[in-house]
Amino acid sequence: MRDMPEPRPLTLMTVHAHPDDETIGTGGTMAKAVAEGHRVVLVTCTRGEMGEIVVPEMDTPDNHRRLGEIRAAELEAAMAELGVTEWENLGYRDSDMMGRSSNSDPRSFWRADLDEAAGRLTWLIRRHRPDVVTTYNSFGGYGHPDHIRTHDVAVRAFPRAGDPAWYPDQLAPEHGGTGPIETEGGVAPWAPSKLYEQAFPRSAREAMNEVMAARGERSPWLPPEDATPEQLAEFEAWMAKMLVPDESITTRVDIGPFVEAKWNAIRKHVTQMSPDAPFLALGLDGWRRYWSTETFILTESRVAAELPETDVFAGLG
Repeated sequence: MRDMPEPRPLTLMTVHAHPDDETIGTGGTMAKAVAEGHRVVLVTCTRGEMGEIVVPEMDTPDNHRRLGEIRAAELEAAMAELGVTEWENLGYRDSDMMGRSSNSDPRSFWRADLDEAAGRLTWLIRRHRPDVVTTYNSFGGYGHPDHIRTHDVAVRAFPRAGDPAWYPDQLAPEHGGTGPIETEGGVAPWAPSKLYEQAFPRSAREAMNEVMAARGERSPWLPPEDATPEQLAEFEAWMAKMLVPDESITTRVDIGPFVEAKWNAIRKHVTQMSPDAPFLALGLDGWRRYWSTETFILTESRVAAELPETDVFAGLG
């Protein structure tokens, strides 16, 4: 009797800008997927080499020179905490913050040709065949150029990956392409079923403001106390792009059992996470109380979706 092939596990691909973004935004969802027997593939678009180093004793010229390598090691350690064993890099240089000189670097993600960059992600989708893809919203979550580009690339690659008319040089002739007969990995068109954008609900900002006020601390999500009317309007406009109304959330993933794994993973990103930062100041107990859910908006689906959901794999059987 012929052995039956093992069923293909459902696969989640999370697409992020820099090492540490994956843990902040989707770490719990990734850990939960692994624990439930699904496959998880992380794609990081840059190495984060233009980031700050928040640990004073590590903030040296030599460490800045090799920050990309340091952050790659931090990422590997963080993925071990989440149980993720597969990750890729799209190959672009960190663009730094908006308006800085690094935005003009032709190697930067911000300066990348969008069709070329989308082609790179399209190839990874065709290679890894995810059922679910996550990315950021069009503001990149908080306006960082690399986060905006991550969105721009992901929303292009999602539909193109299943269309042999796009990037036919990636495909062998039997798949409608113009590439070599022997294509490494057997890359063929692949259409993921669901595309999500990470979403930060407005209620989370309000809860954080209340928690920090109770601790006698000022929340970074409040405008400066001496803000002019113009500055206040600018701040609120920025927040309006960053946050979404709670009723817009389609998918709330309970990561309660995986908060500790997420906490341990974020602390592996040592150069980026000061113990005094508001993000860590609440401690593990605070995370369990206030950040035990990761939220998304389902923006594309090729399967019937009953909203709201509690699982990014809902409807995939």
